[in-house]
Amino acid sequence: MTNIEKRSHIAAVETRATDGKRTLVGYAAVFERLADIGGWFQEQIAPGAFTDAIKGDVRALVDHDSGRVIGRTKSGTLRLQEDGTGLRVEIDVPDTTDGNDLWVLVERGDISGMSFGFCVTKETWDETGDVPTRTIQALELLEVSAVAFPAYDDTTIGVRSLEEWRSANKPQPEPKISDPAAAPVTRAAAVKARLKMDLDLKVRSTR
Repeated sequence: MTNIEKRSHIAAVETRATDGKRTLVGYAAVFERLADIGGWFQEQIAPGAFTDAIKGDVRALVDHDSGRVIGRTKSGTLRLQEDGTGLRVEIDVPDTTDGNDLWVLVERGDISGMSFGFCVTKETWDETGDVPTRTIQALELLEVSAVAFPAYDDTTIGVRSLEEWRSANKPQPEPKISDPAAAPVTRAAAVKARLKMDLDLKVRSTR
């Protein structure tokens, strides 16, 4: 899958321990908050972008590492909810090396961000400002992660998406008379105009 992008939300994770269960809680994404993507464009996520995405089988990872799974929606150890703020994440931290290390690092404040990997399925672009603005309206959610270095990665994919949008929305030139596809229409219009002119002359001559 070549169009995977990653986005992060800093200071978005906290620990909650109740009845012997350890849970990380936070937001992997916040709606309608503009973020600078590598200086190339700004980006925001529209409310509703995760509505269908969270229905799938999503895994929680450490630093986007697929070999360090700490939760999964299918097993109920990862819970995702789209609310008025953004994508809310709850992870029941396992009693494993990765889980225990992560819990300690979050409690110490060494890890304070959450992130998610995704593929855009619906987007719009606005180029009326100083830099283009991308609005992600729908996406495929691949994973959520607790991350040590929250960052807006994979700028090149977003730039490629912008260029594809520009190409698809480039104004098309008006067809020329020499254009074979436009010629029949032009000839038909000319014949109608000539007939109208002849009819007008005949009407005038009878007066």
